[in-house]
Amino acid sequence: MALDMAQNAGYTREYLDIIDSLGGDVAGRREAFAFMQRSTAICHHEVVGSTFVPRLYGREAFAAMKHIAETMHAILCKVISHYLEDPAYRTAFDFDERLVELILLPRGYDGLLPFARVDIFLDEDDYTCAFCEFNADGSSGMNEDREIVASIAPSQSFKAFAKRHRVEPSELFETWIDEFMEIYASYVHRVEHPRIAICDFLENAVIDEFKVFAALFESRGLPCAICDVRELRFDGESLTGPDGRRIDAIWRRSVTNDILEHWDESQCLIEALRAEKVALIGSFAGHIVHDKQIFRVLFDPRTQAFLTAEESAFIEKAIPFTTFLDSGSIDLEKVRAEKETWIIKPTDHYGADQVYAGCFWSQEEWDGLVGRFADRASGTPFIAQRYCTPFKTLTLPPDTGIEALADGEVSSVTLPYNNLMGLYLYNGRFAGVFSRLGPLPTICKDMQGVTAATIWVDLDQKST
Repeated sequence: MALDMAQNAGYTREYLDIIDSLGGDVAGRREAFAFMQRSTAICHHEVVGSTFVPRLYGREAFAAMKHIAETMHAILCKVISHYLEDPAYRTAFDFDERLVELILLPRGYDGLLPFARVDIFLDEDDYTCAFCEFNADGSSGMNEDREIVASIAPSQSFKAFAKRHRVEPSELFETWIDEFMEIYASYVHRVEHPRIAICDFLENAVIDEFKVFAALFESRGLPCAICDVRELRFDGESLTGPDGRRIDAIWRRSVTNDILEHWDESQCLIEALRAEKVALIGSFAGHIVHDKQIFRVLFDPRTQAFLTAEESAFIEKAIPFTTFLDSGSIDLEKVRAEKETWIIKPTDHYGADQVYAGCFWSQEEWDGLVGRFADRASGTPFIAQRYCTPFKTLTLPPDTGIEALADGEVSSVTLPYNNLMGLYLYNGRFAGVFSRLGPLPTICKDMQGVTAATIWVDLDQKST
């Protein structure tokens, strides 16, 4: 089937026309905003910003995203496998010795990368892409998508669009429970009726999202607790939570650098893994792909040697040039002089922390940023990466303050927002999309970023 290059944009234009025909659907927008204010879509103690206009993806977009996500997952699993099996290959990465120790702890089950979200900039005209980053077990956003879908679904705009098309959201909850249990079924020390724990450092956790998943485990007769890593206890035989009950399987939501930061307080978990007394679904080997060094390592001849020709070509097209931000790896004066073409990031942070796109800063500010982070001046290794210009989509800005406006004062002016798509992979299978947008070069919550509901439109049976 030939690609309809304007399919997604056509759906969006149709949706916006419906909103206009309803006088801006002010009532629907008020209700959606009020729903979100009392929702569980909370990150760092604040309700996430959202837009009333969903991202609408057709069958060609689905096929493209599925191919992109699953191809990348297969490549990343090859990298993990070679790291675990080949000591010489490990030198391609610059890792802390404690991190290497964590990565090499026994796993005991099938599935090298159980849970992942690969973030891409997708050109929706030709479905080429550039990867932004890879996220493993700390990936979130599933509950944001669920709540935003629920907020707009009762609106007249959504109902009118749904009368014209087959529409469906991503299913990101029950599907993961299925995959989690399938992975656990391959664990060499599995038990018949396992007790589950979702573990993180809870001050960093998306607790409301954890609660949704925990309730789903419980609904299947699988006891599930939400635990802080520091509250785990190990007696040499059993790992237990703060309630003293045994834990058989953990869904690790803690990112590895938090484990390193709380090394001494994490030893009960580490010792239980070393003794093979608990299944950690999402082993620490997932950090290999989370660390942004992976972008550089994918081009390393040692990596290219075990990839197929098709995989190498995929990387060549989809991975932006990446190198360490140090004078031994790149001409720092070139990075300073060509600020519009670069973005700099720490190799091992999350949540878009300390990510700087040169096009957003004045020359003086950019020079200062390069000097601040080059050659590990801040104590943390940084990378320099070619900046990818995001694809833009028309949308409505967040309806903040709509409750205080008269109907005639509510603006229906659309603006072009940059897009960043997070493609979820559950045990290697494409599961859905985390659709984020923003008006600024860096798309994140701290830079006026918003989340949109992801809605699939007119998929046929073969697509799913």
